[in-house]
Amino acid sequence: MSLVVRSGAAPVDESIVDSAARRLAQAATTRRPCAPLRDLIDPGDVHVAYRIQQRFNAIRVGAGAEVIGRKIGATSAAVQRQLGVDQPDFGVLFSDMAFGHRGEIAMARLLQPRAEAEIAFLLAEDLTDGPLDDAQCRLAVGAAVAALEIVDSRIIDWDISFADTVADNASSGVFVLGEERVTLEQLEPAAVTMSMEIDGEVVSTGTGAACLGDPLHALSWLARQARAFGDPLRAGQVILSGALGPMRPVHAGAVVDVRIHGLGHVSASFL
Repeated sequence: MSLVVRSGAAPVDESIVDSAARRLAQAATTRRPCAPLRDLIDPGDVHVAYRIQQRFNAIRVGAGAEVIGRKIGATSAAVQRQLGVDQPDFGVLFSDMAFGHRGEIAMARLLQPRAEAEIAFLLAEDLTDGPLDDAQCRLAVGAAVAALEIVDSRIIDWDISFADTVADNASSGVFVLGEERVTLEQLEPAAVTMSMEIDGEVVSTGTGAACLGDPLHALSWLARQARAFGDPLRAGQVILSGALGPMRPVHAGAVVDVRIHGLGHVSASFL
């Protein structure tokens, strides 16, 4: 029987990884949140949590889902406080998660949705070799886009540890991209300002600097992590770089509007 080895801890049986992934997959399929994973793994065991994420996502790929990018989670101090975590994480974006500007999103496909505003990067070059620093990542970006991410948790009541959100594909739900494409010759990501409204009321504000100091820092962090995990970032992928301000819950009938200075407007409604 193969084992997943944790630094400084006893090995974890692969059957535990399978059990955790199946628990999350069942919650996703039935739209009924599940119990946290702390009965299976240590809440701080990031190594095993990413193994569970890989197994959870493999179930989705096996069912025909197409990977189109990555997301970075918990980049904003405000969101870290909301989730009770102290570091970023990453997950996978699938084609059936993507919506366009003014998209209509069925609440039936979500469990416990929360909205956050972000900058999305559309990669024009692979990020496989070299230092993968901010300068290299800037050159690899074909365009930046205003984005609305709807994070979601398969864990009941968002009762999550860092390991829970990592295992749960970084609490991914769906995302919406605006129509305007802006090159990084025209935009300094750290300098943008953001306002998010739900039903016409401003519920979240922030700046590019709230995302790990600069969304390009977040992209660089992700590029190094992805390479270390053996699955580097590729041209054509969409990268959600992380929240620019606090996330807010959404409800059936809600209309969410995000405006990012220099990137324009992105909106979605929830049915």
